[in-house]
Amino acid sequence: MSRSIQPLNLAGVIGDVLDAFTPTIKMRVVYNTDMEVKNGFEFLPSSIISPPLVELLGGEFGSFFTLIMTDPDAPNPSDPTGREYLHWLVTDIPGTKSTSFGREIIGYESPNPMVGIHRYVLTLFKQSGKGRVDLPNSRRRFKTRAFAESNGLGLPVAAIYFNAQRETAARRR
Repeated sequence: MSRSIQPLNLAGVIGDVLDAFTPTIKMRVVYNTDMEVKNGFEFLPSSIISPPLVELLGGEFGSFFTLIMTDPDAPNPSDPTGREYLHWLVTDIPGTKSTSFGREIIGYESPNPMVGIHRYVLTLFKQSGKGRVDLPNSRRRFKTRAFAESNGLGLPVAAIYFNAQRETAARRR
């Protein structure tokens, strides 16, 4: 297994959300201009209220990508009956740009876990062409695999995850 997806495998992202894949694009995810996401990092929900900047590094000019952000642990990691919850969906991202150049079809909803530590997975897929991704039916019980299959997206080209848990008053200080 590729070293770059090993953290996804260890965290159960490969299996719960995605099938094994070989990354072909580097994706850089940054919150608040200085908080770069790395696999397994934990962020306070109060620090990730606004959408991150997602940059594609190594994409081809003229290609387009779809970014999906989900919570596979909704509503409770011990009993994820709401798996997966869709937090963000951006399509038509040019291969050499960032999400700010794409088309946001499901607006960013900031993570707000109520129970336990939740994983938040950002997955990037290469589109077969611009404007070829359909709107999902719901944020609840979204399935990344099924959505990718129904839109002809194939396997991911990049993915990363981070953790967040409910903030207590003491943690916010």
